Amino acid sequence: MSIVKDMSLAPSGRRKIGWVRDFMPALGGIEARFEKEKPFAGLRVAVSVHLEAKTANLGYVLSKGGAEVHLTGSNPLSTQDDVAAGLADLGVETFGVHGVSAEEYERLLIETIKFKPHLIVDDGGDLVHLLGGKCADLAENLFGGCEETTTGILRLKAREREGILPCAMMAVNDAKAKHYYDNKYGTGQSVWDAIMHTTNLVVAGKTVVVAGYGWCGKGVAMRASGMGADVIVCEVDPFKALDATMNGFRVMPMDEAARYGDVFVTVTGCKDVITPKHFEVMKNNAILTNAGHFDCEVDVAGLAKMAVRREVRRENIEGFTLSDGRVLNVIGEGRLVNLAAGNGHPAEIMDMSFAVQALALEWLVKHRDGLEKKLYQVPAEIDDQIGRVKLAAMGLSIDTLTPEQEAYLNGWKA
Repeated sequence: MSIVKDMSLAPSGRRKIGWVRDFMPALGGIEARFEKEKPFAGLRVAVSVHLEAKTANLGYVLSKGGAEVHLTGSNPLSTQDDVAAGLADLGVETFGVHGVSAEEYERLLIETIKFKPHLIVDDGGDLVHLLGGKCADLAENLFGGCEETTTGILRLKAREREGILPCAMMAVNDAKAKHYYDNKYGTGQSVWDAIMHTTNLVVAGKTVVVAGYGWCGKGVAMRASGMGADVIVCEVDPFKALDATMNGFRVMPMDEAARYGDVFVTVTGCKDVITPKHFEVMKNNAILTNAGHFDCEVDVAGLAKMAVRREVRRENIEGFTLSDGRVLNVIGEGRLVNLAAGNGHPAEIMDMSFAVQALALEWLVKHRDGLEKKLYQVPAEIDDQIGRVKLAAMGLSIDTLTPEQEAYLNGWKA
């Protein structure tokens, strides 16, 4: 039985789901085939991804493929109550309420997996954490799953090293159709969409500090620069720092950048990226945001201890007044800004990411008898298939190698 805030919100949620479905043609094509072939017939699939319209569409598509789907969010502030109700109204068991406590959030996760899933779709590793730990008794049927994020992949690799993965897991985040497209262009647009909508401030002319220059950081920095910001990049990897420099951005440690930034965006997947020593030197009215998965990149608790007053300044913006009168503004409690204060990645972007999820799950089903409890890469044929489908949907075509060219590239005699 679904657990949502208010089923009377379902019409609004269904409208949102209907809208994104019109802009997710790759997943739509997969849905049409799944509906005929039913690759997940008799299987139970648990999904924990940010509970908004694009995720709802993925859950619906999997259900059309014959799966019994239970779907929940992966962050309390990214759950949209109307979408949760709309998905439940479409027949997918949904467990998600916006803004719940950490304890209630975990309870909703557990409710999602009580039906003992065969497959999971994870975003940050919460389901794996439960099924490989306190809820191991619910993993008796589990044989495979997919992980959506960079942060989640890091945790899966750590579990794999220690030999404690509860099942075979597919590194969806590492697929070209995911990180080239979703992490760079999805994050780049959705982060600034959320920041601009929430603050109602201009980006041009501001100094933007981007912590982390992986695929997500590249997108955030690129879009900030394109809108006229002066971009500073903070990195720990020398080659990523060199890459940022070659792309025209200033590079320096956070200890130095903290003095200059008007807007800060952390995109590292690590903790304690911006801490009290940085708050001490920041400009008045600096804006602090996080675009990494967990809310530990900006030390909001440390900022709260320093503050003499805190107040809500706009929806999703909290101001922390320090003893010298400076105010530092935190968006979305330091949680994933593009979802805590926005609508997440554009539908066309998530079309590719969730197409990978759907086809990766199908691959796991087809190969279930030979799976080991390890991390698998998405097969190249899945990546290429999605890329070509997406090009066709956009009305684009590309060249094809001739047999002679293939022989030239794959041989040595020439």
